[in-house]
Formats: sequence, structure tokens, C-alpha cells
Amino acid sequence: MTTQQLTQQIHQKKSFLCIGLDVDLNKIPQFLLQEEDPIFAFNKAIIDATHDLAAAYKPNTAFYEAYGVKGWTSLQKTINYLNEKHPEIFTIADAKRGDIGNTSRMYAQAFFEDLGFDSVTVAPYMGQDSVEPFLEFENKHTILLALTSNMGSKDFQTLSFNEKSLFENVLETSKTWKNSHNLMYVVGATKADYFEHIRKIVPDNFLLVPGVGAQGGSLEDVCKYGLNSQVGLLINSSREIIYASNQEDFAQKAREKASALQQIMRTKL
Repeated sequence: MTTQQLTQQIHQKKSFLCIGLDVDLNKIPQFLLQEEDPIFAFNKAIIDATHDLAAAYKPNTAFYEAYGVKGWTSLQKTINYLNEKHPEIFTIADAKRGDIGNTSRMYAQAFFEDLGFDSVTVAPYMGQDSVEPFLEFENKHTILLALTSNMGSKDFQTLSFNEKSLFENVLETSKTWKNSHNLMYVVGATKADYFEHIRKIVPDNFLLVPGVGAQGGSLEDVCKYGLNSQVGLLINSSREIIYASNQEDFAQKAREKASALQQIMRTKL
């Protein structure tokens, strides 16, 4: 998917909502455990109820890998369902990969070619040669971890390095890499006071923003400082939407939560 296609979809739906499909069998409605594939059954119901409100879906692969081969099969079925039924929706493999070049190339092949995701999250710690293999894929996007929403982000990401914070160095250096136009960045909503500065460094790239909702990030602040001429934001919400109910009405309740966020977003476009 091209950036232009993603932007067009956002304007059509009046939404830059990304829904995180982080499935925990201990939290989903218990009646779904009777299904042959409870994880896929849960995801399908959430997608069916919210696809007109969401610009993107983001399965966190850890929630599938934890269940071994069965979980990986559920992930495959989920991405296949999205690509077949809703090919206009942007898909994100939240896998946080990144390794030496030949290993990264295999990771990229797995998520972009085999599974068919539009994008994958990547850790920048190992530098240029660990990221560029992901950037080689045409119309695929690499979402680089820049400034994350967790408490521990201050351990490294905001430390000064060459008179700039580490995350600033990540943003600036990554712009020099081959095919950097395929880069997006993770910037946590709980770091909203940084957005204005971040936009000066990467004015045109999309930002994937977790932390709205359960983690306490402000959608209003993120939009105020993070929106650009191409929208440039994907606001992720996971737990607040998908676990809005653990009863038979879970999909409808998820839709209500998603709709509430979309109603705010439509006023920003």
C-alpha cells in the first residue's frame, strides 16, 4: 500500500484509528473458547464490527507467538481475512524486529511476502544495515521505534548523545538511509509534549501513536502537534476497544469505543 492510498482511505473514513489486535485468551469472552480457533473468531468479530471505522489494524505478534503454532496460524488467518475482505485497510505487524542484514532480510520476507502485511515495526538499535533490508520492499513500510510510550523509555531514548537525545539521533540519522521515504515512526501518546519538536525533524512521515486510552495519552494533544498536511498519524488503541466487554456483546461494545474515537478524529480532518 502506498502512503497516498493510506491517506485517501483516512479521508474517506474520516478516521486515522488503528485498532490493536492483542488477543489474550484469558480476557476474551469465554464462550469463544468453544470455537475451533478462538483467536481468529475473536479477531473476525472485532474486524467485522469496526472495519468502517478503522484505517489500520495492528496485531502484536507476541500475543500469537505465545500460543505456538496454533497462534501463528491464527495470525495468518487474521491477515488473510483482512487482505481478502478489506484490502484498503493498512496492516501492521507489531513485531519489533531488527538484526544483522541477512537476518533482517528474512524477517522482512516473512512479514511482507509470506504473511502479506503492509508494514512492520522495527527496533533501530543495531543501525542502518539492520533496517535497510526492510526498506527495500516497494510499497511496504518500516515503522521505526523512536520514542515509545512505556515508563522505561527514559532509560535510553531521552538520554543526551552528541548534544541531542537518542531518539532525535534516531530520527535524523534514519532520514539518510536508502529508501527512507518508506519509514514511519512510533511515537507514544504519553510523550505528547515532544510532538511539536518531532514534527520539525520528520515533518512528512507517518507516526504510529500508541498510548491513547488505557495508557492515558491525550488524543487532543497528539492531534494538535502531530497532524501534518497528509494527516500523518495513526492513533492506536488496543485494550480499550477490543476488551470493552467480555460478554456476547463484545463486538458491539468494541464498535462503540472505536466510534467514539472516530467521532473526535473526524473533527480534526
